[in-house]
Amino acid sequence: MSNEKSKDKAPKSAYPVNMTETPFPMRGDLAKREPQWVKEWQEKQIYQRIRKAAKGRPSFVLHDGPPYANGEIHLGHAVNKILKDMIVKARTLAGFDAPYVPGWDCHGMPIEIQIEKMFGKHLPVAEVQSKARTYADSQIEKQKIDFKRLGVLGEWDNPYKTMAFGNEADEIRALGTILDKGYVYRGLKPVNWCFDCGSALAEAEVEYQDKRDPSIDVGFPFLQHDKIAAAFGLDKLPLQHGYCVIWTTTPWTIPSNQALNMHPEITYALVQTVRDGVPTLLILANDLVETCLKNYGLEGEILATCLGSALSLIEFKHPLAALDPGYDRVSPVYLGEYVTIDSGTGVVHSAPAYGIEDYNSCKAHGMKDDDIISPVMGDGKYASWLPFFGGMTIWEASKPICDKLKEAGTLFKLVMFEHSYMHCWRHKTPIVYRATSQWFARMDVTPKDGGPTLRETALAGVEATQFFPSWGKARLEGMIANRPDWTLSRQRQWGVPMAFFLHKETGQLHPRTSELLELIAQRVEKEGIEAWQSIEPADLLGDEADMYVKNRDTLDVWFDSGCTHQTVLRGSHPASFPADLYLEGSDQHRGWFHSSLLTSSMLNGRAPYKALLTHGFVVDGEGRKMSKSLGNGVEPQTIFNTLGADILRLWVASSDYTSEITISDEILKRVTESYRRIRNTLRFLLANTSDFDANKDMVAVADMLEIDRYAVANMQALQSDVLAHFEQFEFHPVIAKLQSFCSEDLGGFYLDILKDRLYTSGTNSHARRSAQSALWYITQSLLRLMAPTLSFTAEEAWKFFASGDEFKASDETIFTQLFYVLPEVADAESLLAKYSELRTIRTDVTKQLEEVRVSGAIGASLQADLTLRASQPKYTLLTSLGDDLKFIFITSSAKVALVNSTEEEGVAVTASTEKKCERCWHYRADVGINPAHPGLCKRCDDNLFGQGEARQFA
Repeated sequence: MSNEKSKDKAPKSAYPVNMTETPFPMRGDLAKREPQWVKEWQEKQIYQRIRKAAKGRPSFVLHDGPPYANGEIHLGHAVNKILKDMIVKARTLAGFDAPYVPGWDCHGMPIEIQIEKMFGKHLPVAEVQSKARTYADSQIEKQKIDFKRLGVLGEWDNPYKTMAFGNEADEIRALGTILDKGYVYRGLKPVNWCFDCGSALAEAEVEYQDKRDPSIDVGFPFLQHDKIAAAFGLDKLPLQHGYCVIWTTTPWTIPSNQALNMHPEITYALVQTVRDGVPTLLILANDLVETCLKNYGLEGEILATCLGSALSLIEFKHPLAALDPGYDRVSPVYLGEYVTIDSGTGVVHSAPAYGIEDYNSCKAHGMKDDDIISPVMGDGKYASWLPFFGGMTIWEASKPICDKLKEAGTLFKLVMFEHSYMHCWRHKTPIVYRATSQWFARMDVTPKDGGPTLRETALAGVEATQFFPSWGKARLEGMIANRPDWTLSRQRQWGVPMAFFLHKETGQLHPRTSELLELIAQRVEKEGIEAWQSIEPADLLGDEADMYVKNRDTLDVWFDSGCTHQTVLRGSHPASFPADLYLEGSDQHRGWFHSSLLTSSMLNGRAPYKALLTHGFVVDGEGRKMSKSLGNGVEPQTIFNTLGADILRLWVASSDYTSEITISDEILKRVTESYRRIRNTLRFLLANTSDFDANKDMVAVADMLEIDRYAVANMQALQSDVLAHFEQFEFHPVIAKLQSFCSEDLGGFYLDILKDRLYTSGTNSHARRSAQSALWYITQSLLRLMAPTLSFTAEEAWKFFASGDEFKASDETIFTQLFYVLPEVADAESLLAKYSELRTIRTDVTKQLEEVRVSGAIGASLQADLTLRASQPKYTLLTSLGDDLKFIFITSSAKVALVNSTEEEGVAVTASTEKKCERCWHYRADVGINPAHPGLCKRCDDNLFGQGEARQFA
């Protein structure tokens, strides 16, 4: 207390300087104070105020890719939402009506699994759906709190949800539309299948991990000896005992083999060898004979060769045929362009139930769906009817299968090897291709109304889309060009139903399916997808009811989110179509970007977006992905609860999001330091404009001092630069430039020079008001440029900076404003060039001043008398500032001497012998010139008691 009292009693200087204050605190204390802003934004309905201010402007629609309604938000969510928020705010400030409707993906397996964990398996469908809906809502509320805490402004009171009744109904309608257009069909086909999910998977739900598997070479015994001889140009075979040898890494598919594949233009060899003491013939690709024989520990000679085309349709026996009648079947040779001789034997075994190419090949050769052998059930076990292996899982059956092949004498080689293999992204367990009856969208069929195929339309959509970064185009294009038909159906409970009635005998859709889908959609609109559970065939089909059953499949959850351009932008939250921008992580080329493109291509004949922006994943300081096992995860909640959301936002904005985004304690420390510099700059600007009334104190640009005109022109140049970056959705160059502007252009140059004039000129003098006018313009521009990134800080500063009328006109938020239109500076170009050169000279002078200061010859730079030797045109530049030159270098005097050449140029620094003015701290000969104020220089005497000093340049 005594210290406080002594402070209170400290005598005020008789010669005060203009040290104005601001209530904008030096310490941000963000973690503590930001939640108050979040609360105030909600209470004042700031988002609605922005919408009101933006009404009638051109629209900009960033359509939100829905995060999944399950679990706490992580750093990837934070990066995604902050990027979206910065873009929306930047577009709003640029003069667009840019609404932001956040959304959530609500259906699907992860939530269903959570319900199983919480309440057990085998619940009635209605109960699963009810509990899943409640659970999804609870997760949305939790995530919503954190998204708001990040400073993201949006329609939080009315977000979109894929499980909203209206959206579910519109999704059923969308299904009806693509069905009517002829895209949808049902068929038996291998799809990605997860045994743990018990369902088909989308392409986006497949990831690759290393897996250890047996690699086996298997012989298929000769059957049609004469045909084999003829193919090789022989009258007859020298031996009857022989094998066509295949190589595979999936022994579990051998029981389902139904064909062999050879390339029509590869040369195959008939090789004679002796195996286990028995003379034996082998068919192998000619180029692989030597390698294969060596692998099998055999020696042999080539008897004849032929092209694969000569072996077409020749039949061989199944390798287990000798052990059980259940395998006593043939495997014909089907020609396939996809067969290679990169490895193996040059012959591929074909199990159409468990491989896409196998399936296509067998179907192309006339195999019917009913003929396809598919013993693997949905849980990964072989059906009980399969000889030897019934009841085993396919993975545990690998060894018994190899043992049986060995017993049959058809196993030529077995080695274990590591390879990259498909895994379920949820369960992290291996998945397979499995032929099941599913609903598909055709990629290559001409729709009923004519026109291009889905693939062609989607590829045209890619071509018409702008990509940020540009490499995204090739990635999405490649995925569309090569993808198979889209598997639309899933075997789940918590999802939008494929609400079809199927004929009990033929499996055909009811002829009035389109009409029925609309009737069902109307029910779903009122009661949600639960309505489908309560509908009985008799409710809608009358007398035909006994002939039809309800389809139990649900739609792929990627269809849910992929349809939001229809169910949201043209449904629950109407907005202009197509959206201006979709923005997600780089994995969404195969996910949401992909499914949205396909659905819109079918429904609208075009892409649902004009541009796609992708960001990378977050990694730690060593470039490792965040993972629980590594213990390197950083939670966004931890950051905003300790450092503040603006620090998190500044980190996102200063990162190059086009590649991996790195985070570490060291990086956050640097970001925090950067924030402090920006905040201190703001505080200086606010303090030094706090007694400035723009309505009466403003100095016209043409009447400003030269350096003030330069500062306004420099701000204009920065703003043009920043706005160009915003146009391209680039933030890290913006942050780099804003940081440099605050620390170097302002802190290291302009404000450094300006302090003398701001503090020592007459309070209402032209010199001071000129400086404040420039600072007022700079602050108007700077706050708006910062607002998309440092939203809380800009809003706080706006509250202190805007005048009463301006604050009221802004509806009490900076986010109703537009980027500031700075006044034109007539000689901007020449001023920028002039002061750029002056800054270069000043850097050299400052270096020399520092050397002299370190030597002890002077204290502060104001104690220095400066003489610059300069040749033309530098001499003209320096003398153009007249006596104001000393203010540029912050010395008490500065003289310029003309020399003939650049070699003679230099700087002389000497310590001033004059007295120090106790007010401005300049060393001057005229200190004490007025006996009434012996401690003041003439400059300060004039500024306090006279007309004020004349300033022209600085």
